[in-house]
Amino acid sequence: MTTAPGQVPVAQQGPRHPFDPEPVRSTKARAVFALGLIGAFTGLFVGGVVPSIIALRLARQARREAYASGGFLTGADRLRRGERLAWTGLVLVAVAVVAAVVIGVVRLADAPFGHDYAPNID
Repeated sequence: MTTAPGQVPVAQQGPRHPFDPEPVRSTKARAVFALGLIGAFTGLFVGGVVPSIIALRLARQARREAYASGGFLTGADRLRRGERLAWTGLVLVAVAVVAAVVIGVVRLADAPFGHDYAPNID
């Protein structure tokens, strides 16, 4: 037996229990997004480490709380975007640190070693 192409019928769910909580957006998801955004903006200035790490820690807690809530905490899209921004901030920090180290090594290699005496001194 085959089914006709098209939309799959959605199973009707029973009425909600009156004591069920209303779905609400997670405040930690909003905080993760804000901290991830700050981390991405300040990543090249090495100031993005702290907000990015805090965002990733909060994201972990928010995921646990959303799972435990049984679907009554929403905001997974902001949580994902915040995590991506936090990882972007950490990558930018790593790029800035590597660039600073390379520039420092190149400048150190160009510097004369030892004392630079005048040409008439042996």
